[in-house]
Amino acid sequence: MVLSPQDIHNKEFSTKLRGYNVDEVNDFLDQVIKDYQIVLQENKDLNSQLNESKDKLSYFNDLKDSLNQSILVAQEAADKVKTNSKKEAEITSREAQKKADDILNAANEKADAVLEEASKRAKKLAIETDDLKKNTRVFRQRLQVMLESQLEVIKGSDWDRLVEEKPTTTYEDIEKVVGSLDNIAKPGVQSETKQSNGAEAVEGTPATVDDSKETVVIYPDGSTKNE
Repeated sequence: MVLSPQDIHNKEFSTKLRGYNVDEVNDFLDQVIKDYQIVLQENKDLNSQLNESKDKLSYFNDLKDSLNQSILVAQEAADKVKTNSKKEAEITSREAQKKADDILNAANEKADAVLEEASKRAKKLAIETDDLKKNTRVFRQRLQVMLESQLEVIKGSDWDRLVEEKPTTTYEDIEKVVGSLDNIAKPGVQSETKQSNGAEAVEGTPATVDDSKETVVIYPDGSTKNE
């Protein structure tokens, strides 16, 4: 059993002849008691600190286990998030690629349709231009023939006889002059034309020449005759 300071203080020794000095022994025991009390207090404090350290160690061990568990959970969550993010990125990439392909295909189809429509219009315009050129050449030729015929009529002697100052006394004489003028103008005179079918030309449609048109000759006196 460990001695206490009180045990040391209460300890009594028997006396013998020529023994130790009692006062010195008592003083020494008092000093031992004080030192022993200090040592006991320090031991008590150390035990208390040791217990606290054990409690802290236990707490930190528990905290360590908890942190390790939290780290494992966080790592698993991070791996899961990483995997899900990778999958979502792949899905998003595929969807974006599909949308891009669809847009590109639609644009190509639209471009092809526009080019095809433009090609058709260009061909149609070329055909209409060729028809217009042909009709223009025909109209020019007929206009030239008409003008030349009219010029021949104007230059003819019958016209001079019709407008000369010499009076024409009979209807037969006038009819002869007009008939001769008519015979001269017949070959190519087309001063005014009417479409035989009565249809009007549509704006924007190439002009065509109809050989079945009716020719109207206008004479200087205002009379007309259909050919």
